[in-house]
Amino acid sequence: MSRILSAVAWPYANGPRHIGHVAGFGVPSDVFSRYMRMAGHDVLMVSGTDEHGTPILVQAEGEGVSPQELADRYNRVIVEDLVSLGLSYDLFTRTTTGNHEQVVQDLFTAVHKNGYMIEQTTRGAISPSTGRTLPDRYIEGTCPICGSDGARGDQCDACGNQLDPIDLKNPVSRINGETPKFIETEHFFLDLPALVEPLSDWLGSRHGWRPNVLNFSRNLLADVRPRAMTRDIDWGIPIPLPGWEDNPAKRLYVWFDAVIGYLSASIEWARREGDADAWRQWWNDPETLSYYFMGKDNITFHSQIWPAELLAANGRGAKGGSLSKFGDLQLPTEVVSSEFLTMESAKFSSSRGHVIYVRDMLARYQPDALRYFIATAGPESHDADFTWSEFKRRTNDELVAGWGNLVNRTATLLHKNVGTIPSLEGATDADRAVLAQSEAAFATVGELIGAQRQRAAINEAMKVVGDANKYLADTAPWKLKTEDPARMETVLGVAAQLVSDANTMLAPFLPHSAQRVHEALGGTDTIAPMPEMNEVDDLDIAGRHYPVIQGDYSSAHETWGRRAVVPGTPVGRPSPIFVKLDDSIVEEELGRMRGDD
Repeated sequence: MSRILSAVAWPYANGPRHIGHVAGFGVPSDVFSRYMRMAGHDVLMVSGTDEHGTPILVQAEGEGVSPQELADRYNRVIVEDLVSLGLSYDLFTRTTTGNHEQVVQDLFTAVHKNGYMIEQTTRGAISPSTGRTLPDRYIEGTCPICGSDGARGDQCDACGNQLDPIDLKNPVSRINGETPKFIETEHFFLDLPALVEPLSDWLGSRHGWRPNVLNFSRNLLADVRPRAMTRDIDWGIPIPLPGWEDNPAKRLYVWFDAVIGYLSASIEWARREGDADAWRQWWNDPETLSYYFMGKDNITFHSQIWPAELLAANGRGAKGGSLSKFGDLQLPTEVVSSEFLTMESAKFSSSRGHVIYVRDMLARYQPDALRYFIATAGPESHDADFTWSEFKRRTNDELVAGWGNLVNRTATLLHKNVGTIPSLEGATDADRAVLAQSEAAFATVGELIGAQRQRAAINEAMKVVGDANKYLADTAPWKLKTEDPARMETVLGVAAQLVSDANTMLAPFLPHSAQRVHEALGGTDTIAPMPEMNEVDDLDIAGRHYPVIQGDYSSAHETWGRRAVVPGTPVGRPSPIFVKLDDSIVEEELGRMRGDD
């Protein structure tokens, strides 16, 4: 079995996250991590809130609070929401911890010492009205290469080319619509050209990635230039060099410190576990597999910038160098990027009210209903659209009428007619055939999840549900109670095993209901362990506290495969697993979007 690092994108702490966010980074990473634990692998799933940068500074100023107060508020909101969704992090932390700052500064120092962090004079964009630096991503204009409108100051999504804000035609600030002013300023740049050869070799060795991700990543190497890693801003991590560290207006770029969060969160996890070097098993061992989950707008930072930083810290570029204090840091095994989720055929927009936040969704609907929609209709390999009518249809027709009905019908028949799980001693060849078909699906579903094809995987699991429903309809055990009670018990025993099989296969996707299904068949142990929100002290800053997500997921270890139902297990009266949605919810939700009273 392998060690698996699940490195999950860091949600930005300037507001609550909407369902489009968790469709990209949250649910896919959790499905994968839950499956890998069940398959017997040693998983470390880490992330946290990203809390530095200009957007938080601007929003905090507008609300009359400090940047830290704003980050504290939304860090807690995000933690609560991700716990409610059931995302099984080993540690979900934040980037304003003492631990994170130290790791970031140590990695910067190592990259600089090896010669890959070079000082250059550049022209930076500032807001004429405030004098504040504008981040690259907050400047938009026309791409000078392909002519597309809406290109950002860091890249053009239309053609995939890396850009600088000054390259854009007709640039404007996304913050206030101003035309930015460009001034000369000193900054440190990551010397990507000196790292392009090992980057190219690494990308050339990647196989099995989603084609859109790999092709986009390889295209990034066509125009490689040094990339600024510092900013003119006073909210962020100080630059740990003489002459820079005491400058209140110079900080490390938020995207330099954010991607290092995967490493710093692993180190914080190890420290909290009481074994300060435990993280090295996931970062220094070349046999460890690491998967990075995010939306497609973050591919650049995970398939180019972060691997380049790791190579630079390892001294593996054209300038050579020595290993950092972190040892031989391993590059990503795979960058798993989802496409974009729209809502009712339009982009999510908090400012226009065209949005539904995770918190509001979970206040009105079951978390597994949202997880099911994302798994079956989410933006896995192409953009997808969330509509309330499709959400209602999938919930009612597939979860309630398909899976929920199978569970409830089977448990009810067992409770009324037997009271316990029957034995399978009288199974026929036909019974054994349907059981064998169900058991064989474990390999198919598992391989698909491992290959990042979650939509196909859950469809295969739902085929098991369909086959089980057909088996019950064909055998009609309710007719056998008086005609052949022994046969009835055998049929119900087979049905119980089919439900158990399907439940195990669906557990990574639907962990909340998986536990309830298990209990409906008399199970008493935990098969779908859930995350917890815990209040902790900062390891390095006295008097500072914050919430984290942690969890004990050991009960799920090595449980992928058939769990034989135990004859004689009492089966009580079941209650519905899923809630059927009324037709009225579609118009109600559309009315909320319109702002109807």
